[in-house]
Amino acid sequence: LAPDVAEWYWDINRWLGSLLNTLLMAFLATVLGTAIGGFLSFFAARNLARHYATYWAMRRVLEIARTVPDIVWALLFIIAFGIGPLAGILAITVHTIGAQGKLFAEVNENISPLPIDGIRAAGGSWYEEIRFAVLPQVTPNYLSYTFWRLELNVRSATIVGFVGAGGIGHDLFTSIQLLYFGDAGAILLIIVATIMA
Repeated sequence: LAPDVAEWYWDINRWLGSLLNTLLMAFLATVLGTAIGGFLSFFAARNLARHYATYWAMRRVLEIARTVPDIVWALLFIIAFGIGPLAGILAITVHTIGAQGKLFAEVNENISPLPIDGIRAAGGSWYEEIRFAVLPQVTPNYLSYTFWRLELNVRSATIVGFVGAGGIGHDLFTSIQLLYFGDAGAILLIIVATIMA
């Protein structure tokens, strides 16, 4: 059995390198997308936005970012920046901004208004409202959605590899194209094990 497994995973070092690229793409896109989406969510929450026009515009921006599939974003960024991980990172980041921005905005809209009213009554600024009234209430949900998004982005980073955005998805797609089904099966098991972990 051991020789068979060793033969099946004959190119394991290269595949693990590609898997590392995929994980780094997903991690970086999650960090950037969550940070930017989290910031924009304060302007996309009806109870926190100072002007309705800001709220409306931010909601539309987040809708566009998350409605376009990340593989389409990847194709657009490949045209702009060429084949490689940068296109994948940017594609997943844009999609994450839209998704996290919407989720975080909904969390923001469901907070208790009492701490905000207290800070406003004391003459606090909008920044102080966010810092001392909103963030303490929303941080647990933000963390939960961030870890969930990381898992989704690992899968997305694999898929965008199919269009040339780097990572282990590119190795899987190449194996399928060349009809190397043994290699494709081995790579699929690596991907499944990674996502389960």
